[in-house]
Amino acid sequence: MKNRVTEITGSTYPIILGAMRLISLGEMAAAVSNSGGFGLIGASGLTSDRLRCEIRKARELSSAPIGINIPVYRPNALEALEIGIEEGIQTITTSAGDPKKLMNRIKEAGLKVLHKCSTVAMGKKAEEAGVDGVIASGTEAGGHVSRDEISTLVLVPQMVDALKIPVVAAGGVGDGRGLLAVMALGAEGVEIGTRFLATKESPIPDFYKQHILSAKSDGTLIIGRKALPMRVLKNKGAEKIRELEEQGATKEEINALADQFYSSDDPEHSLMPAGQIAGMIDKVLDVSGVIQSLMNEAITLSANVFNLFKEEP
Repeated sequence: MKNRVTEITGSTYPIILGAMRLISLGEMAAAVSNSGGFGLIGASGLTSDRLRCEIRKARELSSAPIGINIPVYRPNALEALEIGIEEGIQTITTSAGDPKKLMNRIKEAGLKVLHKCSTVAMGKKAEEAGVDGVIASGTEAGGHVSRDEISTLVLVPQMVDALKIPVVAAGGVGDGRGLLAVMALGAEGVEIGTRFLATKESPIPDFYKQHILSAKSDGTLIIGRKALPMRVLKNKGAEKIRELEEQGATKEEINALADQFYSSDDPEHSLMPAGQIAGMIDKVLDVSGVIQSLMNEAITLSANVFNLFKEEP
């Protein structure tokens, strides 16, 4: 399958591993790339030495292209970029900030870059800055989400209509139906996080995976609207933070409690980022199984939809 996104990533399929803090690491990135997708290592939360180590680990496990994600607002963004360049990374994604801050060095090094956006205005700004494509992230996604809370279903086609560069959809996709749907909306690829959490290669604790499997359609909520909004699985900890927010707690009070819960190994209080598609996941697969099922289902459904709309002779 070839299009503008696979040309940017060098992958067989336009399926990108979402950057998840301390989860999207070398082993997981290699598994995605070995299965035809584009494995991504999240630089957030990693020291320079650890980032270099994870890139090299992925290289040992896979000869396919891999990339790194760099949150622009972090103080070590330029350092992470230099490590990627030194380690031979060819494609990166950026997020959480203005990509223009890194563009001179990115272009000087000959890298390709996709920037994550949550509004059309952000997409236009990224295109003007010179990125090669954008990742349109809807509010269904797990982890940090936009305060605008625009859904993938409406964000993607508006982004496609407004931009000339390719659009990758993120948020709310976990199977072949979702992949086909965002392609029909005009996206040329998909970034997936939550579905890859529930895989054998995922380094998260078993209780985290089991919580995803047991999640219902309303199994997530957004916390931290006064700080950095984040979609997480519902549990006592997340609901306690939501309760504090509703009672008018300060940003500092909310952040302090969130930091406490984020590092907890108590299933009822640990903050577990996940998207709304958690309610669709009922089994743990290996990464290759996820990608193949995505592609096989999308191919079958595309033929069915084509036949449905085919004119009668």
